[in-house]
Amino acid sequence: MQETKGLLDKIKHHDRLDITVNENCKIKIPDDILEKLLRPHKLAHYCFIFLDEGTETYKVDLQDITITDSQLIFGLPNQVFLNPPKSSHSLNYKAAFDENVLALLPNSFPFLLDPLNTNTITFGPDAKERVKSVFSNLFQLLHAAGKQKNTEIILAHLNTLLTEFNSAYFGQSNQDNLPNPKLAKYIAFKLAVETQLTEQNDVHSIAGQLAMTTSSLYGIVKEFSGVSPKEWMTNRLMLEAKRKLQFSTLSVKELAYELGFNDPDYFSRLFKKSTGKSVSAFLADHHD
Repeated sequence: MQETKGLLDKIKHHDRLDITVNENCKIKIPDDILEKLLRPHKLAHYCFIFLDEGTETYKVDLQDITITDSQLIFGLPNQVFLNPPKSSHSLNYKAAFDENVLALLPNSFPFLLDPLNTNTITFGPDAKERVKSVFSNLFQLLHAAGKQKNTEIILAHLNTLLTEFNSAYFGQSNQDNLPNPKLAKYIAFKLAVETQLTEQNDVHSIAGQLAMTTSSLYGIVKEFSGVSPKEWMTNRLMLEAKRKLQFSTLSVKELAYELGFNDPDYFSRLFKKSTGKSVSAFLADHHD
C-alpha cells in the first residue's frame, strides 16, 4: 500500500495551488510517482478521471469499477484507489486537487460526500461537451507558455467543472441538483458519522445531534442507502478497518482500539460477520 500524502505537491501544475490537470496523458508523470499510482494507494486528495472514449477499470476500496465513454470516476481522501495500466486506446482528462483548493471555491458540492454511494457519474451529450470544454480550458490555462494565469481564473473554471459534476451526479439518480430536505439530512448523517467515526456513537445520539427522532432518521437512511443507520455506521467502520489493514501492520487489538472498540474480540466477531472473513484471512487475501 502506497501513501500519497505530499504526492500532489510533486506533480502540481500551478505554483500556488495544489492542482494537476492532464489531457490524454500529454504531461508525463515522473516514473517514481507513476509507480505509486499504478499500485493501490491511499488518497490524500480528490481525484477525477473523465473518459471521453474507451473503457477502463479502476478499483476503489477493493471494488472494481468500470467506466466507459462519457463517464467519470472520482476518488475521495482516505479511499484506497488503484489506476489501471496505461492504455493507448483511451482518451481521458484527469484532475486532482487538495482540501485547501476546495476551500477556496465559492460553491459547496454535496456529491463529494458521496451520498448516493457511487463513485461514478454519467453525462448526457450536452453535458459531456461542456465538461470536455472546461477540462480543456483548465489544461490550457495551467500549461500555457509564460506566466501562469491568475488563481481566480483557475478557481473559476474549477468551480464550473465541479458544478457540472454535482449536477450530473444527482441528475443521474433522478434527484434534484440541490439536495432535497431528506437528502440534506442524509448527507448531514453521513458527515456526522465521518467526523465522529471512532467515538462509537449510537443511533440515538446521532439522531439527537441532527434534531431528529430515531424513527425519522431510520426512514431517511434506509431510503437512500438501503440499510438501517446502525448497519450503515457498522459498515463504515468495517470499511475503515479494511483500509487500515491494507495500509498498515496493526495487530487486531491495536486496530480495534484505534477504531474506538474497547473489546478486540467483539471487533473481530463484527469484522467477520460484516466481511465474511476473519482479519487474518482478509490480510492473506489482500496482502500486497
